Amino acid sequence: MSQAAIRRFRCDNWDDTMSDVELCYKPAVEVLELFREKQLSPVELLDALIARAERVEPIVNAFASTYYDSAMAAARAAEARYQAGGDPSRPLDGLPVAAKSDGESAVEGTISSDGCSWLTDNVDDHTNPSMERLLTAGAVVFARTAMPEMGWTWTCHTKVHGVTRNPWNPKYSPGGSSAGSAASVVSGTSTVAMGTDALGSLRVPSAMCGAVTFKAPYGRNPLHPEVCFDFFNHIGPITRTVGDAALVQNTISGQHPLDHTTVPQQMVIPAELPDIRGMRIAYCVDLGYFPVTDEVRRETLAALDALRAAGARVEEVEMPWAEQIIRLGSRYTDLVYMDMFDAAIRDHPDEINDYTRFYFECAESVDPREIGETLELAGVIWAKHFGPLLQRYDALITPTLAFHEVLAENQPWEESITVRGKSYNDHDGVMTALFSIFSRCPVLALPSGFTDSGLPTGIQVAGRPFDDITVFRIGAALERHRPWLDVPERRPSIDVRIS
Repeated sequence: MSQAAIRRFRCDNWDDTMSDVELCYKPAVEVLELFREKQLSPVELLDALIARAERVEPIVNAFASTYYDSAMAAARAAEARYQAGGDPSRPLDGLPVAAKSDGESAVEGTISSDGCSWLTDNVDDHTNPSMERLLTAGAVVFARTAMPEMGWTWTCHTKVHGVTRNPWNPKYSPGGSSAGSAASVVSGTSTVAMGTDALGSLRVPSAMCGAVTFKAPYGRNPLHPEVCFDFFNHIGPITRTVGDAALVQNTISGQHPLDHTTVPQQMVIPAELPDIRGMRIAYCVDLGYFPVTDEVRRETLAALDALRAAGARVEEVEMPWAEQIIRLGSRYTDLVYMDMFDAAIRDHPDEINDYTRFYFECAESVDPREIGETLELAGVIWAKHFGPLLQRYDALITPTLAFHEVLAENQPWEESITVRGKSYNDHDGVMTALFSIFSRCPVLALPSGFTDSGLPTGIQVAGRPFDDITVFRIGAALERHRPWLDVPERRPSIDVRIS
């Protein structure tokens, strides 16, 4: 739908000095307050986001499918409710949300393509539990976001949706697999977005694009019954602020009858979080073996200095035990998903991307006995190393990625990244798997700074099992001391490239 075709609405107290771009970057918490105060209409916000998408999508390509007409109808209905005094049962009434185009984020009447050309007509006949909670709270899904085929690369290029690019520099990748969700949020084409995560599919694109995301403890956020028993699987928000991540997380969490694995306790993240004075935080820059660049190390240490300034006691720890369990964990997931790759190759040999065949070959090389070995080793590591570490410290911080200059169309077998004279593929820099294996640990991923070339860097804050509030406290403290995306100077210059 063109901008001209959308009815624009001005509330009585509308601030005409606010530009549409500024409106597109308003945090969800502030947007909802403006709705309630009748200073902004959901129609006006959605109108601005659509106009923004029409401007930047030719470069970023974050959306796999859009639902502007139905979303605008929902926005008008929300506008009427606010004008009538609001509906307390709809705390997110009229909030535009973009959702990843995988089956785990299904929304009835929209398309879950999983990045596959043979699923472009796969219209969902149901809404998955976490997404249903957002819709019940009044959120409006106006787009499904791009992802790599079956969500299994750390870049995002497919035969069906083309190449999704990093908003900061389109030469580079926005990460994977929740790539479109992160790219959209940072581009200002969605207020918040949803993604999923097995080995890092929320955290990697958030780090590549400079956004906030939360991998909740496994069992906190309900999943579809077909995937809920896989303890690597998670669904969660990608946002621009810590407060927005908490807002979405509070909405979707809690026990659900369709997900046997969800825990009864709903952890509510308070709007006002205590400071971190006196908190003990451990950090490890390379987890014992990752090829961390000097720039990532520098920005990680700068973020840690900010936490020290906020009153935390921050100490370096060594983790020589991490490498073996991380490598085994990746092999475990390869084997779990092998049948999915096999079916794609068998049923759609001419439609699949080359990397799907590559991942099938990787999975075929896994000895099934490695699953038992992984689970046994995880128990030993927790009992002897990781568990005791988290008893001594309130949280552990590491970089999210060892390096960030991954080309947008990089293939997983290409060793195109050089660190201190040695070549690596994109998988070699992903530092998220440890916290997927120990999946009851909450992880808040946050921007930490920038590389010399202007790409964002990120850290991940991992807490004790089910201690969500602590990682949010740390995230809020970092955001206060080193803010991101809050002013034009700290946002990508997409408009410059367009003009």
